[in-house]
Formats: sequence, structure tokens, C-alpha cells
Amino acid sequence: LKQKTKSSNKPLSTCQTDTKKKQPVKAAKSPEVPPINGNGNVGKAKSTNKMDNGSAKDSPPLAKPKVKGVAVNKNLNATRINGKVCKEKKENVSVVKESNEIKHKKRKAEEHVEQQPKEADIWFDDVDPKDIEAAIGPEAAKIARRNLGLETGQSKKSVEQVLVKESASDGLTKAVAMDCEMVGVGPKGEESIVARVSIVNQFGKCIYDKYVKPTEKVTDYRTAVSGIRPQNINTGEDFKTVQKEVADILRGRILVGHALRNDLKVLFLDHPQKKIRDTQRYKPFKQRVKSSRPSLKLLCETLLNVQVQTSEHCSIQDAQAAMRLYTLEKKKWEAAVKNKTNNKK
Repeated sequence: LKQKTKSSNKPLSTCQTDTKKKQPVKAAKSPEVPPINGNGNVGKAKSTNKMDNGSAKDSPPLAKPKVKGVAVNKNLNATRINGKVCKEKKENVSVVKESNEIKHKKRKAEEHVEQQPKEADIWFDDVDPKDIEAAIGPEAAKIARRNLGLETGQSKKSVEQVLVKESASDGLTKAVAMDCEMVGVGPKGEESIVARVSIVNQFGKCIYDKYVKPTEKVTDYRTAVSGIRPQNINTGEDFKTVQKEVADILRGRILVGHALRNDLKVLFLDHPQKKIRDTQRYKPFKQRVKSSRPSLKLLCETLLNVQVQTSEHCSIQDAQAAMRLYTLEKKKWEAAVKNKTNNKK
């Protein structure tokens, strides 16, 4: 018994040092000890109690192990209790994660909800509505277009409001804009002849518009682009008449247009270079749209915020668009031409 008490003291001492509690002393002073050994063998009673405690580690229903169970939890039932704790912790962590994900989704949803800007918020001028749409949103761009007199799904009327000055004169002006529609001739329709000529004044008002009878057999009407049909040119004006009338209008005036070299070529006409204002060759336009040969459609979309040439081309509208681009930069353009001529002199 003494040897066993020695062996049983070791784990108890370790438990006592780990837990820093003196449960064995309280167990020795319990009222159950005196009736067992009344002859003064207190040490043996203690040893038997210790043995009982040692055996009671595996039997939790006893009273004394319950007291020690609080201190011995770390060593005996650690795996079982820790297993439960770990499960509870995992469950708590999963619940916290789910709640955090829900909050995060709600926050994202709130961030993605676009606040509809008011018309008073859109105050900046001379900004492309496309840039506004990229930076703020479609609603802001819509307001900006409305302020500029432009709508997203523009009708012909709204385009004309931008390109034509309604209350202006419809007579000849110092500057005129010209555009021609062409059809194809030759074996594959690659060669071009004039089919329609349109001229507008400085305010966008049409002052000349005629279809031209073909001088050769037409092999490609290019209707999808030119808008020309057989009935248009079959009843058109004679080429020589149109050529003379156009030459009379252009004489002594500034000629505005887009890729004018092609238009003058099909009319077999020439015009002084210092009097030509070609929107395709104007350097500031090239720099703004970042293209060496910008199309009229691109220039109008970027600089005027108007869409032209969306389907079949119209020579009147193309001439109006070229004139509007010219009047947009008229002062700078004419100053640049003047400086160029002075430098040459």
C-alpha cells in the first residue's frame, strides 16, 4: 500500500502544480475519512483515498472526482471536451463567416446601386458625353446630351438642329460646303462617277442639290452607302450643266468638305488650295480623334456628339456636317491659314 501511495502521489502532485489548486487536502479533510480509520492511521486513510481518487478518474459519477475533474480536465478528458469545443468553435466561425459574407454582399449591392444624378449636378461644359458616361454613368451622359440639345436615339430633326442654323439666311455665303455621292462603273464597279452633288452655305442651309445622269454604264450603284438608285440618276441633270453650275458657285469662295480631292476629281474641277478647308486633313482634328485619316462619322461623333452616316449616306447631311466642323474651329483654322501664307511670303 505504501508503494502504491508513492506512485499515486506523483500524478497528484503534477495536477496540483499545473492547476495551482489543493483539492487533495480538501479531500483529506472531508467528513468521510474519520469513520473509516479511527485508529489514527491517517496516512493509510489518505493513501486509500488517493487510490480511490486514482481509480475514480475513469468513473465520473463519484463525488470526489467531480471536484478534481475541474482541475484534471486538461489531461483526462481533453480530447473529448476539446472536440466538442472545437466543433462549437467551428460552428461559431462558420456562422460568423456567413454573416460577414451576407454583410459584404449587401455592401456590394449598395455600392453597385447607381445614384441617379440630378440635372443640377451636371454643370460642366465642353465635355464629351461619352467621357461623362464612362466616368459617372449613362444617366449623367443623358442629362449632358439633353443640355447640349442632343439625345441618345437622335432623329433627323435633332441632327438637323445641331447641323443647321434655323433662323439664318439660305443664300450664298463666303464659305460653302460640298459633298458628292458616287456610283461604280467599269468591269467590277471600282471606278467612280458623280451621281449627286449637294452644296450648303455657312449656316447649313442647302443651296444646291442635283442628281447627275451617268456618263458611263453603271455597274454598281453602291446603294447601301450612296443611297443612289437607278430612277434617281436616270432622270438626273446633264453632267456638263451640273459641272458649270457648281463651278460658278465655288468661284472665289472658301470650299469646305471632307476628302474634297475625291469630289473635285469626279466633277473634273479644280479649286485654289488656299481656299480649301478639308476636315479630313485638318491637323487639330486628327490629333483629337487620334487618326491620320479620320472619317466624317468619327469626327461628328467625337467633336459634335452627333451620329451621321448611320445607314445610307446623304450628300446634304454630309456637307452640313463638314460645314459645322469648320464653323466649330473657324477662327483658329483661318488664323492658322493666314499665318501659313504670311510665313511663305
